[in-house]
Amino acid sequence: MSNASTENTGFWAWLMSPKRRGALLVTPAIAILFVMNIFPLLWSFGLSFFDYRANRLKVPSFQGLENYERVLTDEKVWERFQTTALIVGSSVLLQLIVGFLLALMFAKSFPLRRIVLMLVLTPMMLSFVSVGVFFKLFYEPTFGIVSHVLNGLSSEPFIMLGSPGGAIAGIVIADAWMWSPFVMLLVLAGLVSVPKYLYEAAEIDRASPWRRFWTITFPYIKSLLLLAILFRTIETFKLFDIVYIITEGGPGSTTETIAVYLYRIAFQFFKTSQSSALAYIVLFVVIVLTNLYLYAVNRRESEVN
Repeated sequence: MSNASTENTGFWAWLMSPKRRGALLVTPAIAILFVMNIFPLLWSFGLSFFDYRANRLKVPSFQGLENYERVLTDEKVWERFQTTALIVGSSVLLQLIVGFLLALMFAKSFPLRRIVLMLVLTPMMLSFVSVGVFFKLFYEPTFGIVSHVLNGLSSEPFIMLGSPGGAIAGIVIADAWMWSPFVMLLVLAGLVSVPKYLYEAAEIDRASPWRRFWTITFPYIKSLLLLAILFRTIETFKLFDIVYIITEGGPGSTTETIAVYLYRIAFQFFKTSQSSALAYIVLFVVIVLTNLYLYAVNRRESEVN
């Protein structure tokens, strides 16, 4: 017994040594990361090369790149990508404009500034589901606020989600309303970091407000704007909740984004392997967008140096 206890003591002393203590502390986090993230990714990536449907007990058969070929030659996929690109471009542009104007407003002190700032940040703290439900009720043609106001200005009933353009605009407005405060925070961080003596020197030189903006303000917020574009482009590209709740991809399939289409393939048509292939194509697009951002940032740094 004494030898066993000595061996156990020696093992624990070896395990808890300063050299191995750090690795021991991060082991639970790595294990959870592997179980929750890495293993599902590897499993789904493997399924993309097989013929497998989640609603059948048939043994998966290897198909190679056939699922990727089906996805890339499917006209519906490219139509959904075009719809997604339209929503992403419109929403991100609107978020940049609104967020920048809000940042200019909150960069200056005014009464009740903190309270108003808290109210402006509230949409960003809400869930996608609640925002989707709110705006679906706002757009309701019978008792919605938007329809009620516009019906008073026109003799014909206004149904915002009844046309493709109106449905896309409704999604863009809801997404921009929720995430414009995020862009505002990034831009505001750049605005408050601009040294005041630069503006004082520009006033002495009688520089116009437009010239002060482009030579002083914009260089400080340019990198933050690029960061906002990256984050919001990636997140809007994966937009699902708001679209599915407000329009469910309608009217028809005019607002069906690639995320909604991916959901339909996986959980309505049960084409599990094909949906896995489409998911990794979407992941590839996100990686390309990230690399384009990094390229732009590195090019800017090389020009500065």
